[in-house]
Amino acid sequence: MAQINYINIAILGAGNWGTTLAVMLAGRGHSVRLWEYRPELARDLERKRENAVFLPGVALPDGVRATSDLEAALAGAGACLLAVPSQTVREVCLKTFPVVGHDMLVISCVKGLEHGSLLRMSQVIGESLSGKSPRLAALSGPNIASEIARGMPATAVVAGDGPDSARDAQRLLHSPKYRVYTSPDLAGVELGGALKNVIAIAAGMVDGLGFGANTKGALLTRGLAEITRLGQAMGARSETFFGLSGLGDLAATCMSRQSRNWQVGHAVGLGGELEEVLGGMTMVAEGVPTTESAQKLSENHGVEMPITNAVHQILFGGKNPKSAIAELMAREARAE
Repeated sequence: MAQINYINIAILGAGNWGTTLAVMLAGRGHSVRLWEYRPELARDLERKRENAVFLPGVALPDGVRATSDLEAALAGAGACLLAVPSQTVREVCLKTFPVVGHDMLVISCVKGLEHGSLLRMSQVIGESLSGKSPRLAALSGPNIASEIARGMPATAVVAGDGPDSARDAQRLLHSPKYRVYTSPDLAGVELGGALKNVIAIAAGMVDGLGFGANTKGALLTRGLAEITRLGQAMGARSETFFGLSGLGDLAATCMSRQSRNWQVGHAVGLGGELEEVLGGMTMVAEGVPTTESAQKLSENHGVEMPITNAVHQILFGGKNPKSAIAELMAREARAE
């Protein structure tokens, strides 16, 4: 596959995923400017050539330059990848508005929903950059950042606001160790990546409570079913949720102890309080705000989501995890 001719790439967000993307793209010969909003951390990245906080042990290639100057990061860029927490996407996009070029390819690498509006990330970006007419795409899939940064094979899927956007994002990101597919279902790709984080929290709880593979298998299967139901109600294609952004991402996130969402659920399953658990983390667990958004969406669309509801009650209603699971098991028997 021919590499797309975007020499200058801006990546907004220097967490573990943004840094991983920078390492990947610089390895393909692109000039990457990695934006970190905290000046002291941006200076550390430049000086040490390593993201010791979020991606320790992985050297930054020469093609990566870190900056806290948003305008400098975007100047002359042909593509912009957003890798900031979902609840800051609108704020960051509004700040970029004066310097985003017309027809720029903007790729959301964020797996979440905006709290309050319940919008997907491409919708938030589109609203925030209205008038600039960027081409939008979203990247999703079973992508544990630290594994990809160390060269382990992985796959992903991109969808766009049109086929050209998806193909351009694919050409930009595809490599021998990172296989990227395209999808025509932008809503499904984004919803699969966001909603699976709720189930990943539940998977962590299951492990924290000491339950076994049978419980985990049931959780993944029924969790995928309710994600698919909501996705269909929101206009997504059901088959998308059986692909990389649905089943693939769900399996990886529920099984990996590196998953932040699994870690939150595991700590809560062991008896930890949510506020204390989140306070001890350096990275954002997107599944926590997504649980609130998913619960509201299920109510708005009249979609039954018992696992999501249970996670919501545990995280925000003080329900005991064992009691929540007992209630799930006691639900009326029915056909699959």
